[in-house]
Amino acid sequence: MKNTVTTLQEMKRKGEKISMLTCYDYTTACLMEDAGINAILIGDSLGMTMMGYSDTLPVTVDDIIHHCASVSRGLKDTFLVADMPFMSYQTSVYDAVKNAGRLVKEGHAQAVKLEGGASVCEQIQAIVNADIPVVAHIGLTPQSINAFGGFKVQGKNVERAIQIVEDAKAVEAAGAFMVTLECVPEELATLISKELTIPTIGIGAGAGCDGQVLVYQDMLGMFSGFKPKFVKHYANIGEEMKNAFKAYDAEVKAKTFPAAEHNFAIDADVMKAVKAAQGNAEFRVEFETETV
Repeated sequence: MKNTVTTLQEMKRKGEKISMLTCYDYTTACLMEDAGINAILIGDSLGMTMMGYSDTLPVTVDDIIHHCASVSRGLKDTFLVADMPFMSYQTSVYDAVKNAGRLVKEGHAQAVKLEGGASVCEQIQAIVNADIPVVAHIGLTPQSINAFGGFKVQGKNVERAIQIVEDAKAVEAAGAFMVTLECVPEELATLISKELTIPTIGIGAGAGCDGQVLVYQDMLGMFSGFKPKFVKHYANIGEEMKNAFKAYDAEVKAKTFPAAEHNFAIDADVMKAVKAAQGNAEFRVEFETETV
């Protein structure tokens, strides 16, 4: 069944959980589509996972569009959400609508996601009024890393917890059809999920959310130096990839790859003529003419 805004909201009403993963390329998108993942996020996390930045701030709208368009070509039923990167919507409502429109028109996204609560409700409302579905993102918002002083759990004191609840209600009222809760204590996220009529997608926010999202390289163990507390390794693909790369390197250097079964044959008479032609220019011209 094709996943849409309507079907995702219906899943919440039925108590069915929503699965979401990040994705940045066509090949991986095809695999996620076949696996039945409900939604894919072209996250600005690509700045760290695909481009090697230390945070998400340098990512541009063009970066998101490039990866989003690639992923879209691998999808049929999976719902596609594109992140709005840093400073693509904060500057003005006009910029927010224009950049959201680019993500839909050029990136083929079906919805956009932007970070912030009450402070970005005007942008959310304007984008929704342009008939573009919006996923809100509250709690830990990575684009605010400098303001937060790092990647820290949000909502652990009364004031901040109340603010996150109010932000959740505000983005719903502004027209967001879904909201991501990142690094929020489980009980707080569960409360928010019960208070809202729109689905909540948790990342480090506990099982009480209506769905979950992970960065796919994290859940596949493709980073050896860093593993967030909320990540579960479903496979150690990173180690398997390294072993495969090492095996390839060793066989190339040992001259055992490519072997006979990997090569293409040529007719013995053709090869004999080619070798003969190397010492006789006149024969080579005649041979090439006959072949053509």
